[in-house]
Amino acid sequence: MFKKQSPYEKYQAGLKAAKLDETALGQQWMAAGERALQQSVPVTLPFRETGYFPADKPLAASYRFTVKQGQKVAVKVQTQGQEVAQVFLDLFETDPDNPAQPKQVAYADTTSQSLEYEIDEEVPHLLRVQPELLRSGQYTVTIETMPLLAFPVQGKDSRAVQSFWGQDRDAGARRHEGIDIFAPRNTPVVAAVEGVVTRVNTTPIGGKVVWLSDMKRQQSLYYAHLDSQLVQPGQRVSIGDTLGLLGNTGNAKTTAPHLHFGIYRFGQGAVDPYPYVHQDRTKPAPLQADEKKLGSWVRVAKSNASLREAASSKATALQTLPQHTPLQVLAGSATWYRVMLSNGQQGYLAASLVETLDTPIQSVRLRQEAPLLDASSAQAAPQKSLRVDSTVRVLAKQDEYWLVRDTNGTTGWIPAEVTR
Repeated sequence: MFKKQSPYEKYQAGLKAAKLDETALGQQWMAAGERALQQSVPVTLPFRETGYFPADKPLAASYRFTVKQGQKVAVKVQTQGQEVAQVFLDLFETDPDNPAQPKQVAYADTTSQSLEYEIDEEVPHLLRVQPELLRSGQYTVTIETMPLLAFPVQGKDSRAVQSFWGQDRDAGARRHEGIDIFAPRNTPVVAAVEGVVTRVNTTPIGGKVVWLSDMKRQQSLYYAHLDSQLVQPGQRVSIGDTLGLLGNTGNAKTTAPHLHFGIYRFGQGAVDPYPYVHQDRTKPAPLQADEKKLGSWVRVAKSNASLREAASSKATALQTLPQHTPLQVLAGSATWYRVMLSNGQQGYLAASLVETLDTPIQSVRLRQEAPLLDASSAQAAPQKSLRVDSTVRVLAKQDEYWLVRDTNGTTGWIPAEVTR
């Protein structure tokens, strides 16, 4: 009763209060949201996709990705259209033991179309994007990662790291529990978080060291091999405050000046600090496919086209599509389209493998009277009846139904058998 509701949950409750959940469109909207969580598409970050949500057919998009511990995921959605819809952004964490029931961990508020979330555990996460009911429009979703901590050496970034987590130390007797960041002697070493200095001392291995407590994330940061220490135990510091100057004290006397930086999680021990401070400079690829096809029906332009699980030629092939198979373009990413077959299956197809329906494949004369249906299903509603011997132009083909246009310009589906 007292659980805080997300904007999505509040909107869903409003639909039920207005009894819109009893209408066909309302039921389709709620089913689309649930289906998206079960049929998410795998993406590699950073990722950007531009798509189209039609008002008359409720849809939702869902993306599956894994982010390393020590990073946060940043999501932003931009919309455009005559009536810009409210878009719900919901982030879920999957349970390896129960993947069918993802747990919601974050959402965007009603005044923002963006969210940031710090990853606690390296498990698959799902992002659902869904507009409100009866609103259409184009959207662009961008998903990127960011480090949780500021970089601990002033004026440097992760390109200055030359020794990484897990490398051998003392002829293999132990492993490197941190990263080494190289810079000129006396470069300021700074607080990567807001916290409290807990220890300032000298040890045989670390030389002059500083320990900084990060209570927000239940961890301690370890700065070693300093040339000098400029803080005292108990001192509270802010991000960017100088803790000391970089050197090569302790067992680093024979190496160039560098900072050994480590992170120790409470109750867990040392973890790889590199994801915590690494800023990925890769930018998501811009959309290179034709935006005019978004939301439209197209057809496969070549034989044996591979429908893939993700927007990559290396992704798993879901199935091979014959030439002229009808598809609806839902979204585009780089040189790929996310498409939906007439049976509802989704996947990615290279943009070069689809073509518009502007030019008919052929013209055929019907051998019997036939309904012109609004979908490729026996349960679809007929738009009109086509007379025997009437001529239609074939726009796309699949086994049981063909997409056609009659002489009056009406487009719909007919059973393939009426042309034989």
